[in-house]
Amino acid sequence: MRRISVERVKDGMELAKTLYSIEGNILLNAGIKLKESYVNKFKEIGIGEIYINDSLSSDIFIEDIISDETRFEARMAIKKAMDHVMCGNNLDAKPVRNAVGKIVEELLSVKDAVINLQDIKTVDNYTFNHSANVCVLAAVTGISMGYDSSKLKELCLGALFHDIGKTKIPNEILNKPGPLTPEEYEIIKRHARFGYEILKQNGELSSYTSYIALTHHEQYNGEGYPLGLVGKAIHEFSRIVSVADVYDAMTSNRVYRKRLNISEVVEYMISLGNHQFDYEIVRKLLEHISVFPLGTYVTLSTGETAIVVDNNKNFPSRPVVRLIKDPSGVAYENFNEIDLTSYNSIVIADVLDDI
Repeated sequence: MRRISVERVKDGMELAKTLYSIEGNILLNAGIKLKESYVNKFKEIGIGEIYINDSLSSDIFIEDIISDETRFEARMAIKKAMDHVMCGNNLDAKPVRNAVGKIVEELLSVKDAVINLQDIKTVDNYTFNHSANVCVLAAVTGISMGYDSSKLKELCLGALFHDIGKTKIPNEILNKPGPLTPEEYEIIKRHARFGYEILKQNGELSSYTSYIALTHHEQYNGEGYPLGLVGKAIHEFSRIVSVADVYDAMTSNRVYRKRLNISEVVEYMISLGNHQFDYEIVRKLLEHISVFPLGTYVTLSTGETAIVVDNNKNFPSRPVVRLIKDPSGVAYENFNEIDLTSYNSIVIADVLDDI
């Protein structure tokens, strides 16, 4: 299995992972042979990438860190909650709380989980997908930090609700394909206070939940908003959600830019540790992130092209790779695999969209 842009899909390629709508309905089953009409539909609904099987990757099996059912439940719970608020109704937190409980239960049952599978998100439903992903990323970070089930649920509830204030921001600003004007950016920033106001009015939620919504854009160096808090003055929950929020946003396709490679995002976040982010929290999240996910095509410092087939959890930048092409671009007849932890002189030089 490997992930490719829909622009690179060719007739006859095999879909490796079933595609679902935001509601959890099947759009296209795994195993089906793709054709142009399917690709056109992907583009229409905003799916930019899919997983395929081919001769180079059919033996690479990539599992999600939580079940599809639990992920769908989390998306639908936050979608319904945000839809209710947009329609002027009172917030019903119970479905969101139930979804959080399942996420925490599943993640606590997995030992040393590493995130390899990137969620396939449609641009139109970015906010709901993003909220669910931030919840999962916050949870694995909390687990790394030794949180118990009760504390994880408090953290995850705030993470799933962190962007609910965007229900008060005009869609034409949220989904603007170009750069925001200074005035538009000031409007976007209001979502933090809007979220706080929405959540604190709900008697079922603790103050932690509304506080996370208010302060998830605070920065460790004091340059965030809306309060300009510095360092440990920002609650640990908010510092965790801030890291998860930026990581998922940067690794997602948006209406105004293409997603960045995970290796680029990891480098960026480490470089801003104890500036924009709490470095210890960045480190705890990255313990569960595959820098080069399974099925990723890479160029080695030898000039060879390879595909990542396994991870080394203690050495995330040095995976096991299958050599595909020699330095001149000629395909090898036999695909040998090497563990980069055993070859100190060889490094990954670049990540490729495809070969």
